[in-house]
Amino acid sequence: MAALKQRIAGWSRELGFQQCGISDIDLATAEQRLGDWLRQRFHGSMQYMERHGLRRSRPQELVAGTVRVISVRMDYLPESQDDTKQLLDHASRAYISRYTLGRDYHKVLRGRLRELARRIETEVGTFGYRVFVDSAPVLEKAIAEKAGLGWIGKHTNLIDRNSGSWFFLGELYTELPLPVDKPEESHCGTCTACLDVCPTQAIVAPYQLDARRCISYLTIESHAPIPVEFRKAIGNRIYGCDDCQLFCPWNKFATRTKEPDFAPRHALDDADLVDLFAWDEATFLDKTEGSAIRRIGFERWLRNIAVALGNAVSTPQVIAALKSRRLDSSPLVAEHVEWALTQHESEP
Repeated sequence: MAALKQRIAGWSRELGFQQCGISDIDLATAEQRLGDWLRQRFHGSMQYMERHGLRRSRPQELVAGTVRVISVRMDYLPESQDDTKQLLDHASRAYISRYTLGRDYHKVLRGRLRELARRIETEVGTFGYRVFVDSAPVLEKAIAEKAGLGWIGKHTNLIDRNSGSWFFLGELYTELPLPVDKPEESHCGTCTACLDVCPTQAIVAPYQLDARRCISYLTIESHAPIPVEFRKAIGNRIYGCDDCQLFCPWNKFATRTKEPDFAPRHALDDADLVDLFAWDEATFLDKTEGSAIRRIGFERWLRNIAVALGNAVSTPQVIAALKSRRLDSSPLVAEHVEWALTQHESEP
């Protein structure tokens, strides 16, 4: 098993993963933290977080026979962080979370993990396994932490001391009794950068995220109107938020991805808000084909951009764009457009 583990590490690098680790399936500590988080209702409307009971924290109950988890990470940062920071709260351009600018990561990582499993099969024959990429009740960050891929920071993202946090995670649940890796220790120390920069104060305490306040939740997960109290703080962030990563000191070690699939598509890394708001649904579907952005649908896409336009600098173009959708057939969109217009009317 030790020799096989070494071969798995080599294959994972060949397949484009930057790191690979092995963990056992004892997630008792993470299970307790998840239970506390759910009891505080920090998950908001994400009912799927509680729907699967203990299968999320007990891998053997999700996939019978599982005794180990092979965890991998793949870097995705598409540009320099200095360039990314220049776009935050820009007067007229949109900010889209950097993880979603390229091809849908679920497809990329899932395909590579399946190939990794096929290579293992050539070595050991048929074996029990199942691939996961953020698509099932899996505590991926807790598992990756146990596998030595990093530690869960105060912002609740995983951090690697040599590479920062700009990476995706994937898992291979397996019945193979591979040797496990040593978990990484936390190196956050007294730093509170992520808590300090969060636009909506969603990190309510170190290691505690109230998703109901998080811009990623508000712009992606939530189907409801965005609470008025958070709209100004959202700024130009129309899909997700990266502030807690952009200002994390450990990300000074992050490097740009070499993965072609994660290169920005359709110039969405520097797009004009007015131009995006002019898309019809067919254009939206065309421009987001193969992208994780498509999951929010056209209505929420317009909802988010309306808020960003409300925070943009007042110009005739911005006002005209908003007025063009004042009578939108979607009450959700129309309500956010009215709010946005009010922001411009109140300016001196």
